[in-house]
Amino acid sequence: MRSIWKGSIAFGLVNVPVKVYTATEDHDIKFHQVHAADGGRIRYERVCTVDGQPVQYSDIDRAYESPDGDQVILTDEDFAKLPAAEKHEIPVLQFVPSEQIDPILFDKSYYLEPDSTAPKAYVLLAETLERVDRVALVHFTLRQKTRLGALRVRDGVLVLQTLLWPDEVRAVAFEKLEGVAEPRPQELQMAETLVDTLSDDFDPSLYVDEYQLELQKMLDEAIASGSSKVTRAPVAAAPHMDAEVVDLVAALQRSLEASGKKTGAAKATPAKATKAAKGAAEKKPAKKAAKKAPAKQTRKGA
Repeated sequence: MRSIWKGSIAFGLVNVPVKVYTATEDHDIKFHQVHAADGGRIRYERVCTVDGQPVQYSDIDRAYESPDGDQVILTDEDFAKLPAAEKHEIPVLQFVPSEQIDPILFDKSYYLEPDSTAPKAYVLLAETLERVDRVALVHFTLRQKTRLGALRVRDGVLVLQTLLWPDEVRAVAFEKLEGVAEPRPQELQMAETLVDTLSDDFDPSLYVDEYQLELQKMLDEAIASGSSKVTRAPVAAAPHMDAEVVDLVAALQRSLEASGKKTGAAKATPAKATKAAKGAAEKKPAKKAAKKAPAKQTRKGA
């Protein structure tokens, strides 16, 4: 995992340095759009509707359109003037019972890692939250947006869950539920019995995303069979060594060869080589005497 934010939790006068990591990930298989006729990848450009020209991301500002159609364009300088929580601090606002937070308010989850060589304050806050069975409500600024968050403990690790603001949860009132008769006692009894027969402790490992598994199986089989739906990836060219690398390799090779020659020459000079030279010198007079002896014998025979 890669940290997406660094800061600290302001817990009264206690400061807890932390790193923030995204706690969840999407396991859905990703697709991109292609031209059905030839499989070409579809690309999108940011085009201005006024002049019809492509626009670079750096030249893009954000605009608000009112219900009456009026448009207001804001720049980064405008957004910088807005009130926001301290960018690198997570202040604790209050501690509340966990059961008082409606699960519909929970949004995204993040792991907090202690960012200190002595994470005593981190452990203190985590153990305190577990002992009092409370959740810390905090402010958290991420990507220029201030969010409300719930700080709790999961397996000894602090977890920050961003919460929706109350006005982000829609009010609901379905007319079909109005005036419906209450269930009879016998119906409630039977329903409760059915619930009891299906009741057990929650084990998330029992539930599998069958759709994604079957989709991956379909894709693997298509690739293995060489289906007409498959476009083979081009064969990668052999890596090209750049001139500096080639020169370096050649220089190292010459160095090794030169080192070998020097080593060979050095081996010819030890005591063994000296003794061999002496032995050769001693044998040379004997060879000369052998050559002269036959000559003398020939003269005697004459």
